[in-house]
Amino acid sequence: MTRAVAQDSLTSQAPQGCARLRQMLAVQGYRIAASGALPAHWFGPPPPLLEPAPVAKQLEIVSHCWGYHHLLACQLRSLAEHPPQRLQVMLTVFYAEEDAATAALLQRFACQDIAANVRLRPWPLAPAQLFRRSIGRNLAARATQADWIWFTDCDVLFGAAALDTLAEAVAGQRAALVFPAIEYATPVLDAQALRALEAGTALPQWDPASCVHRHLTRATGPLQITRGEVARALGYCATLGAFQQPARRWCKAHEDRAFRWQLRTAGEALDIPQVFRVRHADKGRDAGRRRIGRTQLRRLRTRWQDWRRR
Repeated sequence: MTRAVAQDSLTSQAPQGCARLRQMLAVQGYRIAASGALPAHWFGPPPPLLEPAPVAKQLEIVSHCWGYHHLLACQLRSLAEHPPQRLQVMLTVFYAEEDAATAALLQRFACQDIAANVRLRPWPLAPAQLFRRSIGRNLAARATQADWIWFTDCDVLFGAAALDTLAEAVAGQRAALVFPAIEYATPVLDAQALRALEAGTALPQWDPASCVHRHLTRATGPLQITRGEVARALGYCATLGAFQQPARRWCKAHEDRAFRWQLRTAGEALDIPQVFRVRHADKGRDAGRRRIGRTQLRRLRTRWQDWRRR
């Protein structure tokens, strides 16, 4: 298990009382600023000037897991079943020891080889640190040695040739941030279907034609692929203090827009095949709590989004 030196200086307790109120107000202020209301250079340095990128040889994938071990198992198996042939990949997974199912899953995979070119790095955080996703992403960004770092979530799966195609597609790029042009969204799965996926011997071979095609116009939270030297220089919202403070519960990732704002780009789209998002009705942040109304609302919203994309 790996901890970065920088992590030692972080507090593991979420702010309380007036400090929490100041944190909430600061987050809302950053959201307004990142909408374009204020210039990014007021809040941090610009990204470094970049030369055209060579073909990538090393990629770090950064994922977070809290109450999502069924999905994380699928992500790990997607790398095992479709390992890159021309690219070295390290999968960094931030988790909390208090999430026993995820900890056990990572321990099991850490004791075996996922694939020849894939290495797993479990990285434990205190729950309050894990709940603010930008804390882990910043630690990984500062410490990465990879050519590119892919900030993702554990519901993203990598199909055949996805990562090898990425390695070739970034060649010649001067962009600080790239993303897949199309994301393939699976049918919405409930908890029982996710458990069946985890227990199966192989992942379903989802046909992109049977999935909802999401044509992306910007790098979204789980589809942000950043040049390594940019990540090392700027971190992930490192100068925005509220996004580096622990939280009492899992937070909405408002920092993703702020990250793109600080990079001064929405990203460049690349043709990367078979990047799947497993859509799920039950959210990890609701683990242990029955929230039937929220689940039903999520399903209705998903159906509406699918209908609009037809």
